[in-house]
Amino acid sequence: MIGWRGAVRGAVTGPAVTYGVIAVCCAVFVISPVSGLNPVYGTGDALLTAQSEYFERWGVIPAELISGSPDALLTPLTALFVHGSWLHLLGNMLFLYVFGAMAEERVGQLEFALFYAGCGYLALLAYAVANAESDQTLVGASGAISGVLGAFLYLFPRARVTSLFPFLFFLPLRFPAWIVLIFWFVLQWLAAQGAGSGPGVAYLAHLVGFGVGFLYAWGRFRRSTRVKAQAAATEGERQP
Repeated sequence: MIGWRGAVRGAVTGPAVTYGVIAVCCAVFVISPVSGLNPVYGTGDALLTAQSEYFERWGVIPAELISGSPDALLTPLTALFVHGSWLHLLGNMLFLYVFGAMAEERVGQLEFALFYAGCGYLALLAYAVANAESDQTLVGASGAISGVLGAFLYLFPRARVTSLFPFLFFLPLRFPAWIVLIFWFVLQWLAAQGAGSGPGVAYLAHLVGFGVGFLYAWGRFRRSTRVKAQAAATEGERQP
């Protein structure tokens, strides 16, 4: 499935933050032991050990975060760039690409960067508070991206997304955004099923992130006119 960028009123300089986050997440994953592409981590048991240590170092461990460990306080930010599998990475980056560019152009680059990091941090922190004794590692950008989806739903309630779904033979079809959002949650569930013994998937973090994003957009833009145009454009095109 590929995304689109819709018409945005006013001067914009492009969704550099969205594309930058995608590039960094992909680069981090490729060089990590999780991708299986970096020979420095070896194979077999050595690779599994490296993966476990990688998740523990950069992921969120609720019990450590709640204990107030200085190092742990940064993990909700580092965990946003760590993913547990190829499916986990591709699913998250796909939806950030689809929804992030248009949301960023509406919000602005700097504000969007702070919003993205804030949603991700609060989502993982909320999960840690609710599971304060857990030592299961949590990684991924899902909480932050859920925030983007929540903001998108408020800002563009009637938006339609031009998408390519593999199970529909990659035919370009237009869907209401809410249908694509449901597909995102299904994709997250599938990623969880294939995660094996890797880091956990925090569905509470998804809900918190989505709620924070929606409330942020409501508070920030409730006095301005929301974008209600239903027209869509494929990537590389821009409407007047």
